[in-house]
Amino acid sequence: MVLDSLGGSLRGALKKLASAGRIDKQVVDEAVKDIQRALLQADVNVKLVMNLSNKIRERALSEKPAAGMNPREHVINIVYQELISLVGKSTEIALREQRIMLVGLQGSGKTTTAAKLATFFQRKGLRPAVICGDTFRAGAYDQLKALCEKQDITFYGDRGNLDAPEVVRNGLEATKKHDVLIIDTAGRHALEADLIQEMKDIHAVTHADQKFLVMDAAIGQQASDQARAFDEAVGITGVIITKLDGTAKGGGALSAVAETNSSVAFIGVGETPNDLERFEADRFISRLLGMGDIKSLIERAQETKLEEEIDVEAMMRGRFTLKDMYKQMEAMNKMGPLKQVMQMLPLGGMGIDVSDKDYQTTKDKLDRYRVVMDSMTDAELEDPKMVTSSRVKRISRGSGTPPEVVRELLKSHRAMKKALKSMRGMAGGKMDMKRMMKKLGPMMGGKM
Repeated sequence: MVLDSLGGSLRGALKKLASAGRIDKQVVDEAVKDIQRALLQADVNVKLVMNLSNKIRERALSEKPAAGMNPREHVINIVYQELISLVGKSTEIALREQRIMLVGLQGSGKTTTAAKLATFFQRKGLRPAVICGDTFRAGAYDQLKALCEKQDITFYGDRGNLDAPEVVRNGLEATKKHDVLIIDTAGRHALEADLIQEMKDIHAVTHADQKFLVMDAAIGQQASDQARAFDEAVGITGVIITKLDGTAKGGGALSAVAETNSSVAFIGVGETPNDLERFEADRFISRLLGMGDIKSLIERAQETKLEEEIDVEAMMRGRFTLKDMYKQMEAMNKMGPLKQVMQMLPLGGMGIDVSDKDYQTTKDKLDRYRVVMDSMTDAELEDPKMVTSSRVKRISRGSGTPPEVVRELLKSHRAMKKALKSMRGMAGGKMDMKRMMKKLGPMMGGKM
């Protein structure tokens, strides 16, 4: 993911805090410098970084820890809270009748985002329709039509009509019986006067409830100028950041919300129609810091009708067998790319790395785990504790894998069981920060 590097750097800073013998000005200053460096390298606006740094330093050295928190937990909690403030509040996404207008420069991903956004509302039980208001780019009509037809989503366009406001006006009339009307608009390679005027004209026709600015994660520092121009034209209500599964830094797009006084609404994390996630600041930062995102995991299981296959309640209770783990691994394949699903679990949950570099290694490891479990008896799958040394040898021979792989599977099962049990309660929407900090220390090698 585009923010893997940032997340790794931030986790490194927190690891130093978690393992510090005591918290003093020097330790706080070093942590703040590490955080500054990580954010600046990710293209986050300098002013925002300095403001964040000052807040962390001031609070860490002046506020007293809350009841039950030690100084290390207290400072880490402050970093967590201020990072959430940095990326801003989350845009309210109402599941009701509404009109949504997408704006942005050419190449930002508006057209694919329009189809993804329609798919999002379709999964929520609403009837979306997409209107092609891009009469500038050759191929926009065909691309959007094909994307919508693939997902069985109503599409309206008028090939050959270059009057974008007229096309949109006719489209709104033709799709008025649908719940959510999504208007894709044209872009340019730069902020040109005719583009801005066209956005104003279409906005006057649509009276859109939401005006989302679509920005490429690779935008960099020029994000602020774009955000300001579109906001002045139509009044941006939210930002959608695309291509967060790429290799760009992403910080520029994240910090653009400050220029629109809005918030991030969605993030694009892949190429498929389902790879658009609602942005929630606490979930995003939690995942960025390796704390997992159990709430999103539950939602994805529900949306893909996998409640029966993934017993999340059993996971949270920490009482699940290897047989349950096998079912969950199979179900994860249906929930989307393994990397995305694994990022919703706490770091170390299965003792494996899910970085881009080691993704194939991770997938191969899970494949070997399935082969090993296929060679185990029902009794062993139900009670892994009964797998003795002699049974390890038998399972190894039966699966054609080294004994080390069998032991590794058992160890991963124990770690996952422990990690998920420790996250119990987060699924209800309340993040127990003290418990999270307790979990964070061992994950990062510190003692808390």
